[in-house]
Amino acid sequence: MIGRPEAVPPALTPAWPDRAAWGTAQKLRAWQSAALEKYFTNQPRDFLAVATPGAGKTTFALTVAAELLGRRIVDRITIVAPTEHLKTQWAEAAGRAGIPIDPNYAAGQGKTSQDFVGVALTYAGVAVNPLAHRIRTERFKTLVILDEVHHGGDALSWGDGVREAFDPAHRRLALTGTPFRSDVNPIPFVTYAPGPDGIPRSVADFTYGYAHALADHVVRPVLFMAYSGEMQWRTRAGDEVAARLGEPLTKDATAQALRTALDPSGSWMPSVLQAADRRLSEVRRHVPDAGGMVIATNQDAARAYARLLKEITGQAPTTVLSDEKGASKKIATFTESDDRWMVAVRMVSEGVDVPRLAVGVYATTTATPLFFAQAIGRFVRARKRGETASVFLPSVPGLLSHASEMEVERDHALGKTVADEDDIFAAEDDLMNQANASESASAEEQLLPWEAVGSQATFDRVLYDGGEFGHAGEVHVGSEEEMDFLGIPGLLEADQVRDLLRTRQSERAEKSKATKKASPQPDTVEQVSTHEQLAILRRELNGLVAAWNHRTGTPHGVTHATLRKECGGPAAAVATSEQLHARINQIRDWAARKSS
Repeated sequence: MIGRPEAVPPALTPAWPDRAAWGTAQKLRAWQSAALEKYFTNQPRDFLAVATPGAGKTTFALTVAAELLGRRIVDRITIVAPTEHLKTQWAEAAGRAGIPIDPNYAAGQGKTSQDFVGVALTYAGVAVNPLAHRIRTERFKTLVILDEVHHGGDALSWGDGVREAFDPAHRRLALTGTPFRSDVNPIPFVTYAPGPDGIPRSVADFTYGYAHALADHVVRPVLFMAYSGEMQWRTRAGDEVAARLGEPLTKDATAQALRTALDPSGSWMPSVLQAADRRLSEVRRHVPDAGGMVIATNQDAARAYARLLKEITGQAPTTVLSDEKGASKKIATFTESDDRWMVAVRMVSEGVDVPRLAVGVYATTTATPLFFAQAIGRFVRARKRGETASVFLPSVPGLLSHASEMEVERDHALGKTVADEDDIFAAEDDLMNQANASESASAEEQLLPWEAVGSQATFDRVLYDGGEFGHAGEVHVGSEEEMDFLGIPGLLEADQVRDLLRTRQSERAEKSKATKKASPQPDTVEQVSTHEQLAILRRELNGLVAAWNHRTGTPHGVTHATLRKECGGPAAAVATSEQLHARINQIRDWAARKSS
């Protein structure tokens, strides 16, 4: 960094975004214009923009950058992104805006070509040598764009490195689609203020949530296709366990049931991948270039899913394993093609920006709200009005809860209030519990106290717009009942999707009632003696009650008692099939009414 200062480039005229088409619109969207107006009215040193994935944060940031360069308020741009692929993605987008960015810059090389106005870095790269980046930041009036700034809290060294490197920056623009985190590491250059409960929370300068973006037709509506089924696995002690995915289970049992479902050698994953491919075919009838992506936990699983997809479709999918050399080129090639499927490892799914992705399979054990929101963000970017997104996921409580809360806006909370002296060590206890949980999870992976024995997939329900839609009883993969939902057209307005879901659910229910009336009705004794049918109904009811608990916070026992009061009959363990059907329909009606 020692030597003659780099030459300051000539001023850029703020012609962006008219300089080149980018994203989904020739002109700025309403939220981008409003955010720009607020930015240049206040002229802040630090600005945090929270916008849902797919809304156009990159366009907004590059518009700010071009304007600041054009006004000579800044001379240099530094972009910090989570992954190597995103560095390249930013450089390409900036190039189309007339802002040349070097994505291959490293602190050790010192200078970069005078053809570049700025550089793109990763958070990890900044942490390696923050002092070198600080010196570069001090030499010029620098605008630092912190993309997905919540990653600045991923590790203590990352946060410290970002603070040291960019504390002298002339301007800092922080972007995120998910400001919330599950830890208490503060995000660099983000303001925190106490909420009504006394807990400090992040304060955004401008927020544009998913619900608002959906109303503006900026993002696609998302249909969550939840799949349940019977799982069998063997513990380290040699005991064989059988459970239904989505039933109320212990945390460990839920995790093992999920891992069993995602095991590529079982029957669950091939069935769900086949269903997802059928859904993709339906979408491509209206959106010919629509693509799908499977998000896998690790590289071995990704390769196995790729082999399954090749057997199903006859075409080898694009497989992106990590930030390996050539990953960006693979993604770019897939983006420009009309190939059906791509398989990505969890680590790189956040960096994938392929606007034609319309169908996803969430096949990873990572279930934090932050990662879930980022992953779903890969499928919601709207190109034209009416496109829908469909995401297939295991029917486990955590994921169903995230899916039903897609429209909830969150902030990053730094800690827990201290209610009394007994609660004074609550924060330390929470941190210890998190550490123990992490250690336990790591040990589970290393010692492999689990072995998948078998799995079977069944269609559970569709979650959409906070409501739940499905059919009574067990819906088998490949059945007409499943196709009622897989066959929904790929081009529909959000309210049309809701109406169609309700129509198909009610039509199937009426058809089922008519069939029952036309056939002789078995007496109560015969129904009770059909233990297999009753077991299926009880499992379905328990799953719905669990989902209602995650959605409303109502305890399971209270919900069961309310259903008994409204529908009549004894406890679920001794109820007839008609009584169980009535309770299932009742709780589904609650969900539909709550969403409307």
